[in-house]
Amino acid sequence: MTDGTNPPSNPQPEPAPGSGGYGFPPGPPAPGGYGFPPGQPGPPAPGGGYGFPQGGGYGYPPNQPAGGGFGPPQPFAPGPGLPGSDQGLPVMPSADQPDWEAMADRSAAERRKKRLWMIGGAVTVLLLLAGGGTFFLLRGDKPADDDTKDVADNPPSSSAPASPDPEASPSKSYSPTVASDPSLLRDSVGKTNIRMGPEATVPKVGERHELRLKGNPNSYAQATEAAVDTTKSFSLSARVNNSSAAKGAHIVLSQGTGESFSLELGADEVNGQQAWVFRVRTTEKGPKPTLVTVAAEGLKTVKDTTVLTAVHDAEKKTIALYVEGKKAGEAQIPGIWQNAGPLQLGRARHENAWSGAWQGSINYIRFYGSAFTAEQAAAYRKGELDDAAKATGTHSWVVG
Repeated sequence: MTDGTNPPSNPQPEPAPGSGGYGFPPGPPAPGGYGFPPGQPGPPAPGGGYGFPQGGGYGYPPNQPAGGGFGPPQPFAPGPGLPGSDQGLPVMPSADQPDWEAMADRSAAERRKKRLWMIGGAVTVLLLLAGGGTFFLLRGDKPADDDTKDVADNPPSSSAPASPDPEASPSKSYSPTVASDPSLLRDSVGKTNIRMGPEATVPKVGERHELRLKGNPNSYAQATEAAVDTTKSFSLSARVNNSSAAKGAHIVLSQGTGESFSLELGADEVNGQQAWVFRVRTTEKGPKPTLVTVAAEGLKTVKDTTVLTAVHDAEKKTIALYVEGKKAGEAQIPGIWQNAGPLQLGRARHENAWSGAWQGSINYIRFYGSAFTAEQAAAYRKGELDDAAKATGTHSWVVG
C-alpha cells in the first residue's frame, strides 16, 4: 500500500541511435535475429527449427518430412560413426540383465555340494556301523551269549532286598561298609559283617566297589561267625581278579579256624599248573584231614576277571565248581566237616597256620541256602537267576 502519492522515479535515457536497444548489442540485429545463428534469414529452414539440425523435428533424426514435429520415430538407418551406433551416436547400453549362465553354474555347484554332503554322511554311518560290528566281533572277554545282563554289572541295590538280585542296578548311595565303622564290610542281605585287616581296602573303581587285598598277612577280612552250615546245601559265588602269577594257593574265601579249614575257594597248583579250585575237608576220620578237590584246569587264573561259583548238594552228597557259569567239574563226597570257625576272605587255615594270601580284588560275594543246578549257575552268571533261587539268598558283600 502507499499513501496515495506516486513514488519517485528515475527516467531512463533514450537509447542511442544505432544501438540494439536496452540490453542488446549496438547495431542492427544480426541476420537470423537475436540469439540465433547467422545466415538464417527469415523463418527457420523447412524441416528444422531454431537450434535443431536441419531436416528433423524436435528430438527426431533428419530425413523426416519437412517440418519434423512430434511424430512417431522412424527406425535409425546405419550411418557413419562409431561401430554399433546410429548416425554416429553411441548406442546406450540397456538396463543390466541377470547373468543367467553364472546363476545356473552356481545352482549346479550347490547341488553338487549337497550331493557330496549326503554321500559323505552315508559313508560315515556305514563306517560307524561297521566299526561297531567289528567291536562286538573282537570282544573276547565275555561268552558270546553273555551280551545283555551280567552278575557283576547288575548287582542288588543297597536297599537290602530279601535276597540278592543280580539284575538290580547299583544304588548311587550304596556303601560297602557299615556307616558307624568303615572297617566292617556290610552284609546287605544278612547280618554277618566282616572285619577288614589293617591293609585291606575297599575302593570304588569306576561305578563299583571292590575289596582290594595285597597278598600279605595284614591284608584279609574275617567275620565273627560262620556264613554257611556245611551240613546243608549251599551255593556261594564271587567275582575275582588275581594279580599274583606265583604258583601255589591263592584263596578267595574259606571257612574255619583252628587246625584246618572246612571249605576253600580260589586258585592252586594242580598237575603242575595253576587252576581254579573248590576244596573241602570231609568227615572221614584219619591221621590227616581228607581233602576232596574239584579243579578247573587249563583256564587263565591271573589278571582276568572271573566269576567263580561253588555248590554243595547235601542230598546228593556232591560238590561242583562253575567258572563263568560253566561247569568245570563235580565230585562225590561223604559230607563236609563242620568247623565252628568264621568266614575268611583272602586266606585259609592250613595245619594251624594261615596260608594262601590273596593278591588282587574280590567283589559280588553272595551266599545262597540252596544248591544251584547247572542251569541256575549259568543263569546266575548272566544275571538271570530265577526267583525261587533268589529267595534262598543269605549273605551279600561288596555288591555295588
